[in-house]
Amino acid sequence: EKCQLTRTRSSNTRCKKRQVAASSNKNQKRHVAALILARGGSKGIPLKNIKPLAGVPLMGWVLRAAVDSEVFDRYVANIKKVAEAWGAQVHQRSSEVSRDSTSSLETIQEFLEYHNEVDIVCNIQATSPCLHPFDVREALKKITEDGYDSVFSVVRRHQFRWKEVDELSDEKTEAINLDPANRPRRQDWPGELCENGSFYFTTKDLIKTGQLQGGKSIYYEMLPEFSVDIDGDIDWPVAEQRVLRYGYPGKVVRLLFCNVSACLAEGINALSSNTRNTSAIHMLQEKQVEVILLTSSDDAVAQSLAAKLQKRTGCQVMEVGKKPLNDLQEVMKNKSLDWKHVAFMGFDQADEKLLKLAGLSAVPGDAPELASKAAKYICPLSRGSGAVWDFAEHILLQKPMAKPQNNKSC
Repeated sequence: EKCQLTRTRSSNTRCKKRQVAASSNKNQKRHVAALILARGGSKGIPLKNIKPLAGVPLMGWVLRAAVDSEVFDRYVANIKKVAEAWGAQVHQRSSEVSRDSTSSLETIQEFLEYHNEVDIVCNIQATSPCLHPFDVREALKKITEDGYDSVFSVVRRHQFRWKEVDELSDEKTEAINLDPANRPRRQDWPGELCENGSFYFTTKDLIKTGQLQGGKSIYYEMLPEFSVDIDGDIDWPVAEQRVLRYGYPGKVVRLLFCNVSACLAEGINALSSNTRNTSAIHMLQEKQVEVILLTSSDDAVAQSLAAKLQKRTGCQVMEVGKKPLNDLQEVMKNKSLDWKHVAFMGFDQADEKLLKLAGLSAVPGDAPELASKAAKYICPLSRGSGAVWDFAEHILLQKPMAKPQNNKSC
């Protein structure tokens, strides 16, 4: 009895120590980094991670979700072209961890060697474009509030599995996760939890031991509609439809700045006379998106037609100089708006900063490379061919989604 009592007290002491440690970690601010390990090349799909999916680079979908989750101290990606457009830092892998055989663990360990201040790493897969901020926030709480060492995403699958056999042998296949004599109905079977590869949260201490999953570990269950994994060409058309319906659209756009002098091949005349262009503006206004049309101080034609344009569209027409950002900062201040709620459509080098700063930005399909790299959305249409209309439709697709109520973790 004395021995049993000693073991009980020892167990209670260890439990209390874990509770104290968890409480201490909860109150202590920990540096959390989002790391998107993506390469420019892909054997399955050329340049897959930067290939536009529904107009947005594949990596851009998860970067947007990570940024808007507002739980990370830094966002890091490997591909400069996309990373900078979404406000992420660039981590250049060394040659030692750039081989095809290099594991994610090796790359993350190298990253931590350069960033010792990081306490928690979230390895986000670029090939999971339906990731949402609420999933990221809830999963991280398992470490920061509940004291877990690693959290990874899973999805519930209802698929019966069978043992693989050599077709040339006499061996018979066997059921792995069901009894064929008592085959359950789908609604009577809870299914199985499978990794969906969307994200992996791990503490630095666990990574140092050579593990991404381990220690006090837990899973975070995501809904099937948000578990999209792209690994082949055949998935791309299907993924575009899924991401338009279930992907995270970003913050709700409340204001659009459109540089009409640059975005229309025919100049400002095109917007003042083309029915389709003005319809795009009216379409946004009907959905409570304010539109301000920007004209260049170098565009003499624009100045002469500004009044006509304002009357036809019902929009404020604003003249900006060679550094439009300076002119628009005052507008933003007066309207008490954050840039994440603003869309911007530009075209040339002068628009680069605004294209990067706006929560949603676009350029026509024939925009110069510098502007295209800075934009978050590249219209498939060129100037004069409906680019403004296309971007307006894209903005209206960005509908806020309610948080699902049945996400689970265990």
